[in-house]
Amino acid sequence: MLLVFGLFLSSVQAQVGQQTLLTELPVSSYALMEAESGQFLLAENVDQHLPPASLTKLMTAYLTFKALDEGKLNMQTLVPVSQLAYEQPGSRMFIEVNRQIPVEDLIQGVIVQSGNDASVALAEYIGGSVDGFVLMMNNAAQSLSMSNTHYMNPTGLPDPNHYTTARDIAILSRQIIREFPEYYHFYSQQSFTHNKITQKNRNLLLYRNANVDGLKTGHTQEAGYCLASSEKRGDLRLIVVVLGGKVEEDRYSASQALLNYGFAQFAEVTALTSDKILMHAIVYKGENNEVAVRAAQDVNIIIPVADKQKVTASLDLQRVIAPVKTGDKIGVIAVKVGGKVYATIDAVAAEDVAEAGFFKRQWHGAKLLFAD
Repeated sequence: MLLVFGLFLSSVQAQVGQQTLLTELPVSSYALMEAESGQFLLAENVDQHLPPASLTKLMTAYLTFKALDEGKLNMQTLVPVSQLAYEQPGSRMFIEVNRQIPVEDLIQGVIVQSGNDASVALAEYIGGSVDGFVLMMNNAAQSLSMSNTHYMNPTGLPDPNHYTTARDIAILSRQIIREFPEYYHFYSQQSFTHNKITQKNRNLLLYRNANVDGLKTGHTQEAGYCLASSEKRGDLRLIVVVLGGKVEEDRYSASQALLNYGFAQFAEVTALTSDKILMHAIVYKGENNEVAVRAAQDVNIIIPVADKQKVTASLDLQRVIAPVKTGDKIGVIAVKVGGKVYATIDAVAAEDVAEAGFFKRQWHGAKLLFAD
């Protein structure tokens, strides 16, 4: 039996405010993602292969976090600096050859200072060699469904076979936030000092917007100006990736415009709560003839603010035969927005229904035969 009903929605987070319109953004590609669900809210050229520059270091840090989590090293582990690490061009932490640097310092060198030397030092230690670490990077990308990413180094220095997409960087950024919350604070750190040299985090959104708490900048001549950023307002967190800005300000203006648009135009709403009785279903062969039905768990969805009145749910009930225990699955609920399914959840019994006596069971058994 299929039932359709409207829903009274409550907003978990909504920034409705003034209408925010996006003009053409000065970047080659962008993605706007809601972090909890991984839902893409807005995108342009999201699967275009582009050089990521130092956004590569998101994966370098991710694999370092995994090594920490797996106990292969700790924050105080001393990592030797090779000649190769020391000689890295571009942005540097300024580590010295043959010195041993704590992992925690190297992480800050990678994330805050965008050090190519720190990235290679960690890669050699964790992967056994740069090539070994690059293999780990590509395997991790595959496991995260970053299907349009291929790494050639842990730094982001230019290589024609080193590329990614805005979609894949958003996926990786979300994974870092969700899998390693204990290390995420490094991405909001505004400066780090090593060897008496203080360098500021290049992500200017950290200074301009107090709600922005990550993630990483990137720039080479080939890649242009790139940025993966995240902002949280209330319970709603958004992730933005922009690639290919022509000048440095492009990545900041485009990212903030996308964040503002996302918080203005989208809301997280509670479509269903597990404590609300949706209906009473007929029960065969039970002491009671009905059982209360509820959703198995709360359902929150991200939708355009303008679509809040278009949210409905359909309940596909199976035949219910006693005995019934609280929590037993008795159907499936589909939450829809304008006919498109946004979420599905089990419908479950909200109470017990004991089996009826012999004569009632026989009577209901006969009714079921005729119903079939």
